[in-house]
Amino acid sequence: MRYDPESSTSNGSQHISNGSQHLLRQKSAISNGANGTTVPNGRTSPHRNGVPSSTARSSPRSFYGHDREEVTRLLIQGLDDLGYHGAADKLSEESGYEVESLAVAQFREAILQGDWEQAEVLLLGPEPPDGDGGVSIRNGDHRGLRLVEGADREQLRFHLKTQKYLELLETKDLGRALLVLRQELRPLEQDRASELQHLSSLLGNVPDQVKNLARWDGATGQSRQLLLQELSRSIAPSVMIPQHRLAILLDQVKQNQISNCLYHNPSSSPSLFADHMCDRSQFPLQTILELNQNAGEVWAMEFSHDGRRLATSGEATDVLIYDTSVFQVLYSLTGHTKEVAYLAWSPDDSRLITCSHDKTARVWDAPSGQQILKIDHHAQPVTAAAWSPDGQSFVTGSLDGDHRLCLWSINGHPIYNWSVDYRVQDCAISPNGKRMVVISSQCQIVVYNFETREEAYCILMKSRMTCIKISRDSQCMLVNMANSEVHLINIETAEIVRRFLGQQQGEFIIRSTFGGADQNLVISGSEDSRIYIWHKENGTLIETLEGHQRPGCVNVVAWNPADPCMFASGGDDRKIRIWSKEDSDFLAKRRRRLEGKPSLSPAGRGGNGPNTYEPSARIL
Repeated sequence: MRYDPESSTSNGSQHISNGSQHLLRQKSAISNGANGTTVPNGRTSPHRNGVPSSTARSSPRSFYGHDREEVTRLLIQGLDDLGYHGAADKLSEESGYEVESLAVAQFREAILQGDWEQAEVLLLGPEPPDGDGGVSIRNGDHRGLRLVEGADREQLRFHLKTQKYLELLETKDLGRALLVLRQELRPLEQDRASELQHLSSLLGNVPDQVKNLARWDGATGQSRQLLLQELSRSIAPSVMIPQHRLAILLDQVKQNQISNCLYHNPSSSPSLFADHMCDRSQFPLQTILELNQNAGEVWAMEFSHDGRRLATSGEATDVLIYDTSVFQVLYSLTGHTKEVAYLAWSPDDSRLITCSHDKTARVWDAPSGQQILKIDHHAQPVTAAAWSPDGQSFVTGSLDGDHRLCLWSINGHPIYNWSVDYRVQDCAISPNGKRMVVISSQCQIVVYNFETREEAYCILMKSRMTCIKISRDSQCMLVNMANSEVHLINIETAEIVRRFLGQQQGEFIIRSTFGGADQNLVISGSEDSRIYIWHKENGTLIETLEGHQRPGCVNVVAWNPADPCMFASGGDDRKIRIWSKEDSDFLAKRRRRLEGKPSLSPAGRGGNGPNTYEPSARIL
């Protein structure tokens, strides 16, 4: 289809908030918390926070090139995480190492119990220390826990005071809350004027309003654990080991192996017992079927989330839905009067929205193939649509002047109309529902806070863009550029993480997507009739696949989310090619399913299309 604009941790990632896991190894009145153990009750600790006992000193300091103390403390923490508390106790006793000091455990307990004065003294000392920002507890100095280099002590104090203030508002203790605001928070106002203004505005609200306005879930929610997590990022990791550190290191080992595995596409996680390397023969490099029922060029295509159906559209006015167990046409959706350039499945696959040059968007009931809604509010072609994560609303984008970006309820009632000064080329909503990303025909990427409807930021690119995809983890967006590049961009930082080169694009709309079991691949069509596949983590071009008729574009590719070894491609040759691995057993299963079943489409149903279809795929 021709492009025509006028038509987030400092100490490592953490699995859950610091302090929110099961309290491990209950040996004393002080909570052991998330980062391991405290000194056992009734036992003199042979080692506190890195001072080895005679037993530990008798062993070599190095463990295959690694610090023995660090390894041992990580093992103790890991055993606790696994639930082997007795084994963790035994290792601690035999090695003479404890995961953390008593002061760290007391600090954690003070946070979780809301003892803010004690928490501040333990973290920062009774008075701000001079010099390098803190001295180790092991030296016997009570000036606070050792912090990471560059830690902002006043910001840490501000976090503590803010939690204290919000909890007083929650209990309606307005007098003390006002004192905290004036005497404890106000002196920290430098560079925090807007935050203090917001906190001041909460004074006249009831507790539920305070929680909503502050986006805070109260003392009994997760707020204290989140505060502990935030503060722990500024504490030296040798003093307070990041939570689940051993598991994080193992994840990094796996990720490094995956990054070095060009054809990584398994449905299960690599084993830790052996070095990982996927075989090229298990990668989807062969065309196993060619679907030829599309009446025109194929411009849009998407598998349902459960992988059971494939929807296709393009130059023709009808939309075809295939049953992917046999790749026969299940329904032909008719109603549009011009080309259908875009389509999208709802999160639960119960509905399909289609966007057309006839200036309408239509919503279809997937089980029956019947049209249930028509949006005819736009005055120009509808170019894109995106579902909210709950499936109860959707956004449409258009080239018209007045209603270019609109939010609709599932019943077709307008919810919100963004006033924008650009033409919408494509849009996407992040799976977590926090961001909406829009690309314009004026080389802009506009990112919105989807919850508040407000614009977060805008990026001006050097080249026109044709499509946008957001990763399953909501962290990155994939953008096709008209200068023959595909960009991977971090949504929160707006930084270009990686550029993928090789495919050709300049005049027509080419749609790329994420692929593979873990979305560790990037795949795109091209104006040279080829398909390009890259490794997402290192940007290496893995394969260039031929198959579609020359000359012509491969306009769209779609990876089956339920089958990591299957993707589809659609092009100007009006063909849809289904790709899988060389030894795929799909064809044998398909033959068995087709025996005695010439049609999958129930009589009298199917969006006003033909009632039956002969098999529409050529086996290659």
